[in-house]
Amino acid sequence: MPIVPIRWVLVRDPHRRFEPQALLCTEPDRTPEQILCWFIHRWQLEVTFQETRVHLGVETQRQWSDLAIARTTPCLLGLFSLVTLLAAQLRASDRNAAASSAWYRKERPTFSDTLAAVRRHIWCEQGFLTSRHGGHSTKPRRALQHAWAYALCHTA
Repeated sequence: MPIVPIRWVLVRDPHRRFEPQALLCTEPDRTPEQILCWFIHRWQLEVTFQETRVHLGVETQRQWSDLAIARTTPCLLGLFSLVTLLAAQLRASDRNAAASSAWYRKERPTFSDTLAAVRRHIWCEQGFLTSRHGGHSTKPRRALQHAWAYALCHTA
């Protein structure tokens, strides 16, 4: 391979919260500001990939062929994007609700909480909480219906 000129940009935190880092670019005519902007954009993508690995299991399919992984990964990334876009349309109170337990308190919702919120909203829109069946059975109290929907959204 031929030698390629590289532009180095050293990033240092004056508060020393993180170690200095060198950013390398194969386009030496780019400004340090442009290289830093590219790094920031790349970081957002890296976070997205990390979230899909952790919450959707991307790249963890065991004993699957490369072709199967190549087919499922775009679908999982599409699911992640779709859930994120749908969650952005929810009310803030619905979007920011985080499931917690007696032994673990979450300050912010995780992706699984967001997925449950979107799922619950879709189910409510489809009439999940109120049956159209005019039978003679008595319906559970409304609060119990909401509790069941909440539980099912997190387990589905």
